[in-house]
Parts: sequence; C-alpha cells; structure tokens
Amino acid sequence: MPTLDANYWEGRYHDHNTPWDIGYPSPPLVRYLQQHTKPADRILIPGAGHAYEAVWLHQQGYRNVFVCDWAPSAFEILEAKAPDFPKAQLLVEDFFALDLEVDLILEQTFFCAIDPGRREDYARQTCKLLKPGGKLAGLLFTHPLERGGPPFGGREADYRSLFEKYFDVLQLAPAADSIKPRAGNEVFLEVQRRSQGR
Repeated sequence: MPTLDANYWEGRYHDHNTPWDIGYPSPPLVRYLQQHTKPADRILIPGAGHAYEAVWLHQQGYRNVFVCDWAPSAFEILEAKAPDFPKAQLLVEDFFALDLEVDLILEQTFFCAIDPGRREDYARQTCKLLKPGGKLAGLLFTHPLERGGPPFGGREADYRSLFEKYFDVLQLAPAADSIKPRAGNEVFLEVQRRSQGR
C-alpha cells in the first residue's frame, strides 16, 4: 500500500488521477443537506477534494463551510466555481490536526481514503471537532475491506461498532439514492455526538 500522505494525494490531483470524483454534488448528500441543515450552520467537509458539495452549499447562501484537504490542487475547481469562497475556510491541513468546532461534518470519500488502521482516530477526531449534539453524516463504502485500496471498504456491522463508541447512531443503512455506479455499495451514516463527554 502506498504511503497515504500529502505528497501522495497532491500527486493524484496533479495527474488528474481521481476516479472517485463524480463531477457534481452527491445526490444523497444534497438531499440530506436540504432536509437537515440551515445556512447559519458551521459545516466541515474533510478530504474535500474538488468539494462540489461545498460549492453547492456556498451557492445556497451557506457562509460557514470549511473544507480540508492535504492537496492544495484539490481546491482549484472550488476556487474557480466559487471565487468568493472565504480563503480562510480553505484548510490545506492534516484533518487529524484540525482544531475547530462545527455543527456538522459531511463525509464524502474521505473515510474510505485513509489507512484503515486510522479509523479509530477518525471517529475520535470527528467527535472532538463536533459541538455537543453535532452530527457526522455521509456515505461509506461496503465493498470488502480486504480489497486493496484506496478506496477501502468495510462492513456495516463494523462501522456501527466503531461509531457507537463515540456517538449515538441515528441511521446506518443502505443508501437509497446512490449514484448508479455505487448503487448497492454504500451505506448512509448519520451519528450524533453525545451531549456529555468526548
């Protein structure tokens, strides 16, 4: 497995080797955002890549959206499509070193891109970044973890076991409106940080 560091991901974007990029906001995420968020919410999209969801949110009047990616080249499309997106909210940083507080973390092909050995770190860090009552929501792949990656998959039962340590699980079920190439291979996750403890 390659070393999944900043240089690796910058190289992938520089070479336009981004097969996970669907070119538009993910329909399940847009549906969720329309139903569960408001423009004043502070939203973080980690491993945001070309950040189509951030562009969509910006176009809907959301001004407290933060995007994080190791690869500076990843933000070129966002900056072209939303030139007035606040530069201070473009975080070219290591997600695991972030220090901010948000209402929602939106998961879209980031969890599947990290070394599976860091999944516990991911759950702990998302919990740390969310305010009490804040939520983590998004899509996780369900192809076998044994298949080489990235992207790395996993089992719904293992996801539940991981996130239940830190969150109340509100939903974890097959995604009803995945894009066609991913239909049947994604679950939609929504978990809420407990009001007490981290």
